[in-house]
Amino acid sequence: MGSFDYSRRRSTEVKVGDTAIGGDNPVRLQSMTNTSTMDTEASVEQCCRIAAAGADLVRLTAQGVREAENMGLIRDSLRGRGVGVPLVADIHFNPKAAFEAARRVDKVRINPGNFVDPGRTFRKISYTDDEYRAELQKIDEALTPFLELCRQNGTAIRIGVNHGSLSDRIMSRYGDTPAGMVESAMEFLRVCCRRGFGDVVISIKASNVRVLVETVRRLVAAMDAENMYFPLHLGVTEAGDGEDGRVKSAVGIGTLLAQGIGDTIRVSLSEDPENEIPVAKYIVDYISSWRNAPEIKGVFAPGYDILNPQRRQTRCVDGIGGDALPVVIASASSAYYDEDSMPDRFADTWNRFVEITTDISDNELAKLPDDVPVVLTSSHPNYQGAVSAVVHRMQTAGIKNPVILKAVYSGLAPEEVMLRASIDLGVPVMNGLADGLWLEADSVSAAEAARLSFGILQSARLRITRTEYIACPGCGRTLFDLQTTLRKVKEATTSLKGLKIGVMGCIVNGPGEMADADYGYVGAGVGKVSLYKGKECVEKNIPEADAVTRLVEFIEKDRKDV
Repeated sequence: MGSFDYSRRRSTEVKVGDTAIGGDNPVRLQSMTNTSTMDTEASVEQCCRIAAAGADLVRLTAQGVREAENMGLIRDSLRGRGVGVPLVADIHFNPKAAFEAARRVDKVRINPGNFVDPGRTFRKISYTDDEYRAELQKIDEALTPFLELCRQNGTAIRIGVNHGSLSDRIMSRYGDTPAGMVESAMEFLRVCCRRGFGDVVISIKASNVRVLVETVRRLVAAMDAENMYFPLHLGVTEAGDGEDGRVKSAVGIGTLLAQGIGDTIRVSLSEDPENEIPVAKYIVDYISSWRNAPEIKGVFAPGYDILNPQRRQTRCVDGIGGDALPVVIASASSAYYDEDSMPDRFADTWNRFVEITTDISDNELAKLPDDVPVVLTSSHPNYQGAVSAVVHRMQTAGIKNPVILKAVYSGLAPEEVMLRASIDLGVPVMNGLADGLWLEADSVSAAEAARLSFGILQSARLRITRTEYIACPGCGRTLFDLQTTLRKVKEATTSLKGLKIGVMGCIVNGPGEMADADYGYVGAGVGKVSLYKGKECVEKNIPEADAVTRLVEFIEKDRKDV
């Protein structure tokens, strides 16, 4: 296998109920209910819909012991209906609930940020080395009994680190960094290894796709260094809804799956949870199809760092390449520089573009004129691998022409174009290999294709051309109608380009989980909402009926005061 061919990372197999994750098993699909876990019938019905959509696992929130206990009733009811989908309890802040759930469900997800450490207060704490070692001993003492209980009951666990819920202890020593997220997971994994407990799946998530990809890659490297091969669960937290949520998820999850990383995934959409499964299935099926693709010859260019790839250094030609923002090509005569206009800026440049395919030889590459942008396209089934191999060949040969990646699709429905392009173009973009995108499809207009290209670039944090919404998918903790609220927030703020706005169902998912947002709308209680600027709460317990208006008023005033 070459550097650009698809192959799965080696991982150990973990049984969750009757479903096996990792090893030679297919990538598993999962979703999470948004019903109250105390509403047995509603939760059972939704679990059935999620399972019928094709989910291999279903997760429910268990914020307290009562909810953990009721998951046993939900499981019994599902089994009585002949639905054998494994159930996963999602625990935040309450280890007692984790112990109770371990007796009743197939897997328990715990968060290292709050399983042992106290709830975060975003304060800096100084530790001596001895004091820090004592804190690690506390993890061992608290986690070991839980592992023994899970062992006795045949219950798997997921160690789930989230970017926005790192403990104050980790934040104080490592900062809000990928290194801190990795160490948060590794502390717990080392205890599992010492205690001989191997039924462990890991997730390490963020709403920022760049942070997510870098962190998971660093986690895999850290595990490899310590001979750990636990299976990985992938997901982009708070991805949002509609096209934005799908593109963001496909870019982030797809970049990791394309590298062979990932044994189970969830596409977190602020929609009905059963809507997540077809999206996840398409992503997995498309990337898995590359197993049968022709071999791609080539290796990474010298000095290329897959853990933290930087944008390839190119010369700037008429505003393309160099330090210029990646361009979006709309057709053979025009280019977008933002989503609202399509200036004919490159009228003198179009006839100097050189279009090449991935079949080009090294001799032909060497003959490229120095002062032209290169349009690179491919018909290879593994498009991203094939174009990446050519760009690495150019880098190795010292060829500095800017590269525009062109992908052409025919016979695909618009949603298929959306997901496939987000993977095909999103992976090389995330890996620093593109100076522009050119997308064409017979099922979408040029304007729609350009919008999709901008969405891919925004997901990769290379161009910000619209408002970004960091919205949780909702669960049993959600304190308002999330889908309706997100729609209202979008309608009121969509003109605020460049801002990131968080819409979070409860205090568990905010403010920490929306740490990347500029402003936040967070459920504070039944019918009550709190507003945030970054991690700071600026207005508490606003009546829900007034909250969207107050959010817009605060943003407008805050931006005027800057």
